[in-house]
Amino acid sequence: MVAKLLQTKLAVLALCWAGLMFAGQAQASCTAPVATADEAAISPYQLIATVTDEVLAEIDRHRAERDDSAEEALKEQQFDCFVAQVDRILDKVVAFDWIALKVMGGYGKAASAEQKAQFAEAFRNGLVDTYGRGLLSYSSEKIVLLPEEEIGDKRKITVRQQIVGAEATYPLEYTMGLKDGQWKVLNVVINGINLGKTFRGQFTQSSQKNAGDIDKVIASWDSGINNG
Repeated sequence: MVAKLLQTKLAVLALCWAGLMFAGQAQASCTAPVATADEAAISPYQLIATVTDEVLAEIDRHRAERDDSAEEALKEQQFDCFVAQVDRILDKVVAFDWIALKVMGGYGKAASAEQKAQFAEAFRNGLVDTYGRGLLSYSSEKIVLLPEEEIGDKRKITVRQQIVGAEATYPLEYTMGLKDGQWKVLNVVINGINLGKTFRGQFTQSSQKNAGDIDKVIASWDSGINNG
């Protein structure tokens, strides 16, 4: 049971990378600094290592500053600030719009530009709330970046990490691709679970359930991995 709960928690952490973060909830008081490294100037391995460190640092900062005795409204404001900071960190490495379009699959070809934009927003907003909270369950697991492979003139590469817990080690793979001259996360596979395929299957199931009505799919979209 403990191992299963740990695996679920680690999947939540990985999902935050996959697409996973569009806040739209930034508050004026959210002023914690975020690094602004030039993604095009560093390798995908360096990019993943840097962003991983920044996300973990933001978790520590939020835990240190939050007031568990505060009223619920203030707690939510503190959480909104945390989500906004994580969003800023991940925005420089995740190809949000590209991932959302891939999740729509063949249905995206029939969708209007407005529907595509609406789904991208729904997809990312759903992840922000669900998996932003999931990030805060991260505790003492160690994330290890595996040795680099030669990149050369490749335009797509897999960056591999391991999440080492007390009872098990889980493989984590980022599919990285060059988009407009910058390396971006295109997909995540954690412990054999391909998140891109999982969400695409969810979109297909919801479309079939709603007789192909994309507006209804968007309106009812839930980015939880176990929903369909």
